[in-house]
Amino acid sequence: MRVLTVAVPLLLLLQPTYGQTKHTLKATPQSVVVGYYDATTPPALKIKSGDTVEIQALGVGTPDRLTKAGLDPKELQPELKAVVEASATPPRGHFLTGPVFVETAEPGDVLEIKILAIRMDLPYAYNGMGGSGSLVKEFPKGGSKIIRLDRKRKVGLVAPGAEVPLQPFFGSMGIAPPLSQGRVSSRAPSIFAGNMDNRYLVAGTTLFIPIHAAGSLFQVGDGHAAQGDGEADQTGLETSLTGTFRFTVRKDMKLKLPRAETPTHYITMGFDEDLDEAMHIASVETLDFLTTQKKLSPDDAYMLMSVGINFHVTQVVDGNKGVHAMIPKSIFTAR
Repeated sequence: MRVLTVAVPLLLLLQPTYGQTKHTLKATPQSVVVGYYDATTPPALKIKSGDTVEIQALGVGTPDRLTKAGLDPKELQPELKAVVEASATPPRGHFLTGPVFVETAEPGDVLEIKILAIRMDLPYAYNGMGGSGSLVKEFPKGGSKIIRLDRKRKVGLVAPGAEVPLQPFFGSMGIAPPLSQGRVSSRAPSIFAGNMDNRYLVAGTTLFIPIHAAGSLFQVGDGHAAQGDGEADQTGLETSLTGTFRFTVRKDMKLKLPRAETPTHYITMGFDEDLDEAMHIASVETLDFLTTQKKLSPDDAYMLMSVGINFHVTQVVDGNKGVHAMIPKSIFTAR
C-alpha cells in the first residue's frame, strides 16, 4: 500500500500540465483592433484552454476628444497616444485589445471567460452625450466632461454634491462572428457578445459565449469605471482598465446567445434593434435556462419569470438594444 501511495503522486507529477500558463497582453499598435470584430483578424496572442491572460485595454476617447472635454494633455495615456499616432486614418470606434486565439476552440463550442480581476488604470474617466442617447432632442448640442475618479474611496465625482460608486467592468467583451458575416462593427452586441455594456460583468463573474470561428478570437475594451442600466446619454464613465481572464473551451455546452453567472445570479440576455423584441429574446433564453438547467416545467418557469426574476434594460444606445434577466440563485431550493 505504501508503494501505491507514493507511486500515484509520482505518476501524476510526470503527466504534462496543459492550460495553466499566465500571459500578459499590453495595448500596443500591434495588439489593438479599432472598431470591429472579424474572424480573419490575425491573433495577437495564442493560448491553451485553461490559460490566464492579463489584458490591458484602452477607453473609448481619442486624445483630441479627451482634451476637448477638459483633460490636461500631460495626463494622456502613453499607450493611447501610441495607438492613435500609428493609425493611418483617425480611429473611430472601440479600441479592442486582441484577438486572443484559444487552441481547440471550434464553432459549436462555448468559450468560458472567468473575470478574475479588473484594475482601473487612470484617475479619470470620460463621459460624452452622444447622438443615440435617450434625450437627444433635449440635448441637441451634446457635451462631454472629464470626471475624476477617487480610486481610494471608489467613487466617481460626477458633479458637485453627486458621486457614484465605482464598479469597473468592460463594456465590450466578444469573439469573432461567423466567417460568413465578414467584418462586423463593434458598436452593436450580438450572438458573439461584444458591446453588451452589462454593468454586472465585474470581477468575480463568468461569461459564456457561443463560438463561431476557430480559436474564438477574443477581444476586449470599452472600459467603464461605472455605468447605470440603460446607459442613457450613450456613455458610462469611460476609462482604461486592465483585466485578468481565464479562458476555458467548453465542449460540453451549447448556447445560442451569451450568458453569464455571478456569485449570486445567473444572467440571460437578448439583443435586437427593437426593445420589445430584445425583451422577448431574453425571455425565451430565460425560459430555456429554467427548463433545461433547473428542470422546471414550461408553465412553472414562465410563472417564476414573472414573480421572481428581474429583467433589466442593459442599454438602449448601441444599435441593438439589450435586455438581461437577473435570475437569483437564492430562489432555487433542493428538490
